[in-house]
Amino acid sequence: MEFLIVLLIVSLVLSGFLYTWYIRIIGRRNQALQALSGIDVQLKQRWDLVPNILKLAARFMEHEKSLMSDITALRENAAPSYNPKDTESLKHHLAASEALGQRMGQLMIKAENYPDMKSDQTMVQAMQTYNEVEAQIAAARRFYNASVTDLNNSVQIFPGNVLAKMAGIAEMPFYETDQVSRGSVNVDDFMKP
Repeated sequence: MEFLIVLLIVSLVLSGFLYTWYIRIIGRRNQALQALSGIDVQLKQRWDLVPNILKLAARFMEHEKSLMSDITALRENAAPSYNPKDTESLKHHLAASEALGQRMGQLMIKAENYPDMKSDQTMVQAMQTYNEVEAQIAAARRFYNASVTDLNNSVQIFPGNVLAKMAGIAEMPFYETDQVSRGSVNVDDFMKP
């Protein structure tokens, strides 16, 4: 009889521990999805801002049509429709958004070669707005990556790996920069008209 009571107590403690771990995994997944949603809000602001900047820049940057065409194509590729719970879809979305950000950064650097454009108040305001959006994306990216780290740690460590598999919760990808962005920058490459 005592053995059954001890077994019952151990079972309850173990069940409570597993349930607490399960709740932690679910909470961390939801936090990562919330952080991803925050990134999407900022990416949508960038997505909406890009056509206006391109229209303004087109008035001044005749020689940069291929860059502007690239940005337009990347904008369409980075459209905000994807499945946040599908790892491959999410990776593609984040990579496309990163590529768009990189090309827009190149456009902003090349704008330095066009004094008329730098003095146009509408363009200056659009560039300032764009820089603010990029700063907000960077902050949202840091929060997202921190949330993904917590989730992935919970999913990778026993017994979380077993519980996550049973609940259908998978690791989420980090929002990383591409290899080119990690290297050093030669400004002369971007200043050529």
